[in-house]
Amino acid sequence: MADNKPMRLWGGRFEGGPSDALTRLSVSVQFDWRLAPYDLLASRAHARVLHRAGLLAQDELDRMLGALDDLDQACRNGEFRPTVADEDVHTALERGLLERLGTLGGKLRAGRSRNDQIATDLRLYLRDHVRTIVSRLVELETALIGQAEEHAETAAPGMTHLQHAQPVAFGHQLLAHAHALTRDVDRLRDWDRRAAVSPLGSGALAGSSLPLDPAAVAAELGFDSAAPNSMDAVADRDFAAEFLFCAAMIGVHISRLGEELVLWASQEFRWIEVDDAYSTGSSIMPQKKNPDVAELARGKSGRLIGSLMSLLTTLKGLPLTYNRDLQEDKEPVFDAVDTLLLVLPAVSGMVSTMRVNKAKLEASAPDGFALATDLAELLVRQGVPFREAHEAVGHLVVWCQVNDKDLGELTDEELAKVSPYFASGPDGSVRDVLNVQGALAARAARGGTAPDRVRDQIAALRETVDDQAAWANES
Repeated sequence: MADNKPMRLWGGRFEGGPSDALTRLSVSVQFDWRLAPYDLLASRAHARVLHRAGLLAQDELDRMLGALDDLDQACRNGEFRPTVADEDVHTALERGLLERLGTLGGKLRAGRSRNDQIATDLRLYLRDHVRTIVSRLVELETALIGQAEEHAETAAPGMTHLQHAQPVAFGHQLLAHAHALTRDVDRLRDWDRRAAVSPLGSGALAGSSLPLDPAAVAAELGFDSAAPNSMDAVADRDFAAEFLFCAAMIGVHISRLGEELVLWASQEFRWIEVDDAYSTGSSIMPQKKNPDVAELARGKSGRLIGSLMSLLTTLKGLPLTYNRDLQEDKEPVFDAVDTLLLVLPAVSGMVSTMRVNKAKLEASAPDGFALATDLAELLVRQGVPFREAHEAVGHLVVWCQVNDKDLGELTDEELAKVSPYFASGPDGSVRDVLNVQGALAARAARGGTAPDRVRDQIAALRETVDDQAAWANES
């Protein structure tokens, strides 16, 4: 950055300049420069509203828009950059405009403040980037759905407390993660509805006495409406905090998925093998293949949660309206956006390329007496109160442990010996429920793990994800 003479958007009532310590503390251009395209977009809209208000002649408007376009291009190709003397993105861009227009450039500041500018810029930035985030979530959802479709009938151990509980279709478990992500997208789309309110025209806090048209500016910038209260407009950071909550929730969901992927890839589980492209090795142990993507997804969730806590703590004691504390709103937001756009593609790639050890899953599915509940429910269907059925099956499990047998290995005589409830009738119904595929197929109610219900979920989720992708691609 070139060391130019400092330019400030304030200072007329000051006899001297700020101290070096204050300058260093105040400067934000090193991180808010990424808002430059959005600030220029809002500046074009503001120039047009100044023209409609009779505050810019037609030739002045034409020159102003031409200079803003030129400055925009110079920012994009790197010809124009902020200097160490620029306090923030607004100062830098006004300097660039004045370099192109001279005193005419100073007319653009009429009727607006950095307070309503930054609130507008940050909303524009987030509404733009949220659609990119949704596109990345769609990719992860699609990867999970693809694996689930391949394993709609693959039996796996379903767990509670990380203990074998009941057999499930592996595709069913994968889709559980996909459903969580669809809720994340729903939250972001709902967030966008509340974020689609333009603060521009609110000025520093009280609006403007100039004949501006905030509604026209809002429409030009793609907002649904202009803010109804100028004080709230410049003080409000609900949209930033709510975005960070959505980001933190996404972080929690990909962390839970990451935790399962780490477990599944371990030697103790061996349910999946992670592709080499999404694994790393050890600097000392040649045999190691580490699921680093899943571990980093877990770790990044703490960063996302921390960003939410940081902003909420900043906001909690602020009086209306604008306070300089709000300079601290941008870095957590930017970091959350960067983190999600970094992590989501890696997790999608890991999921889409992982190889599932189907034989290992299906062999493990009945372990730990996982069919015990099916046996108890059979007795219930035969009229036995569930309390008694639960007790009888519990005794049967103890008998199996003492005699080192699994449920499926028991003879008819051994079953009947433990309880008369288990005596097989002419149709051999007790024996029928002691198999994994039968247990899966029996859970055919809505939301169940039966393969047919898994395929129903897949079909519905594909429609949902297509709709999400279409929203993300809207201009």
